[in-house]
Amino acid sequence: MNPRTTTRLAATFAAVALPFALTACGSDGDSGTNASDSTSSSESMTSESSEGMEGDDAMTASAPFGDGCAAVPEDGKGSFDGMAEDPVATAAGNNPALSTLVGAVKKAELASTLDSAEDITVFAPTNDAFDAMDPATLDKAMNDPKGLLSTVLTHHVVEGRLAPEDLAGTHSTLAGDEVTVEGSDEDFTVGDAQVVCGNVQTANATVYIIDGVLMPTAK
Repeated sequence: MNPRTTTRLAATFAAVALPFALTACGSDGDSGTNASDSTSSSESMTSESSEGMEGDDAMTASAPFGDGCAAVPEDGKGSFDGMAEDPVATAAGNNPALSTLVGAVKKAELASTLDSAEDITVFAPTNDAFDAMDPATLDKAMNDPKGLLSTVLTHHVVEGRLAPEDLAGTHSTLAGDEVTVEGSDEDFTVGDAQVVCGNVQTANATVYIIDGVLMPTAK
């Protein structure tokens, strides 16, 4: 075959084949991009779903529990949301169910100490718990604010925020002694007192409202 004819045929073949090659490449590229987009979208949806589930679990885990929670105001500074914004002594002062405790804390001049503490757990007796105390014992404590009253109150405070799953056990108190918690899930006793509203959050403390006043063991 004439060399010139061969050259013309080769050129013609290349010109015809080139568009098909470009189309095939373009098709492969689009397919890869779509697959990548699909994978990315799937991963994003899975991630968002997991985050949503974790958020739901976190809200459930942090919720207060117990029949006594019904006595906590539904809104305002004394509500669960309101208490979460203030340090513990201030937060308790806004909750009418804890007014006797707060009065004792102020008398012992412990309010600023508790408000400035970092990460503590407080077992907070209700007003009814103080009413149920032996009057002579209560009077003795109230008449000795820097001594017996201070010791009784700090016996209700433990260092560190105790979540419900960490609550059972023996814990050191700010009074220098120990307090023992028994139970699990949403059923706990602290000494002879029952937790009636647990896992209440304040700005610097986790509070467990109890139906009895804890008396430290005499040394």
